Amino acid sequence: MSGKLYIVSTPIGNLEDITLRALRVLKEVDLIAAEDTRRAGVLLGHYGIGTKTFSFYSHNMKARIPGIIGSLKEGKNIAVITDSGTPGISDPGSILIRECLKEDVRVEHIPGATALISALVISGKNTDSFIFDGFLSVKRGKRYKQLEALLKEERTVVIYESPHRIVKTLQDIANIDPAREIVAARELTKKFEEVLRLPADKMLEHFTVTEPRGEFVLVF
Repeated sequence: MSGKLYIVSTPIGNLEDITLRALRVLKEVDLIAAEDTRRAGVLLGHYGIGTKTFSFYSHNMKARIPGIIGSLKEGKNIAVITDSGTPGISDPGSILIRECLKEDVRVEHIPGATALISALVISGKNTDSFIFDGFLSVKRGKRYKQLEALLKEERTVVIYESPHRIVKTLQDIANIDPAREIVAARELTKKFEEVLRLPADKMLEHFTVTEPRGEFVLVF
């Protein structure tokens, strides 16, 4: 019988935000595929978990996937963890999941923290209906068109953005709708957690003079 692929949600910051089930699975599996083995080592070391890890991220996923599936078909159980949060959301885990399903390999999700849900919940925006659009295009023209469409949405919109591109994205939003209130959440659950609620033009002013740090979730 083939093994099982476990998609394990890990903390987005605070190491206490992990389930007992996730800890058990990480202890019991044969291998852990980690986006960053060094960051994984901090979490695993904190909980005394000695399971062997190997790297699995965007630049090596094509080379890794056949070997992972091969090991699963040999009967090994493998857990996948991302740097933080839930694998399969805006990361290579989604591709591995699809390939495993094609090969009739069992896949199970161990629920837990997800940055987009944490940001949405504390944003104060309507949560009855929302759209998540991950990371927008790095190309300005395409990103601008994406934002034009998203800003017309009646549903609450949630997107991810890096500290290196946040100012450019806010510039685009401010050009389209400067008065639109934006909620910017960064470093969620960590020591320097920050949630800002400002009109787009004011948010842009803030991060023009204040260096953006950490990964961002934008809600509007």
